[in-house]
Amino acid sequence: MIYIIDHKDSFTHNVVHQFSSFDDVQFDDYNEINRSLLNKASVIVLSPGPGSPKDYPKTSNIYNNYKGKKKIIGICLGFQQILHCEKGKIIQQNKIYHGYQSNIKVITNNSLFKKGKIFKVGRYHSLKLKEPFRAKNFEITMRCAETNVAMTIENNIDKIYGFQFHPESFLTINGNLLIKKILST
Repeated sequence: MIYIIDHKDSFTHNVVHQFSSFDDVQFDDYNEINRSLLNKASVIVLSPGPGSPKDYPKTSNIYNNYKGKKKIIGICLGFQQILHCEKGKIIQQNKIYHGYQSNIKVITNNSLFKKGKIFKVGRYHSLKLKEPFRAKNFEITMRCAETNVAMTIENNIDKIYGFQFHPESFLTINGNLLIKKILST
């Protein structure tokens, strides 16, 4: 079962729909976490949402409690939340990317995806990771081909994955392939 934490984003139901094609999905509002369902889940998804990671201390607690125990996937704000919990700094970008399609490129052989592979993805964010970023077992695995901004992180030891972009967006080509690959690891 996949448990999605809804950070009150208009994309959350699209995320629920996308993940439902792979497994049973339960989701709850950030303020109404069902601990029983959370404990039963094999995968926790941190949804997109407004604001910044520091606005969601309950999600930080959940991340810290389940890191290394369950597969965790973060999308947009969820991606930033993972980085925030790993002592990364999240900062304002010069350009806001809302409803913007970008090419991103796999930059490492350690990724679940083939190095050099290009994906077209939908972006809806004004924040980004300030680099350099270093955290044990984490690697930036994809970057925007235009701006070089970090777009994915992978921790294949603790099974933690994050997307700065939206795999559920119609602007993301092959978003289901990305999710399927991560869920199958």
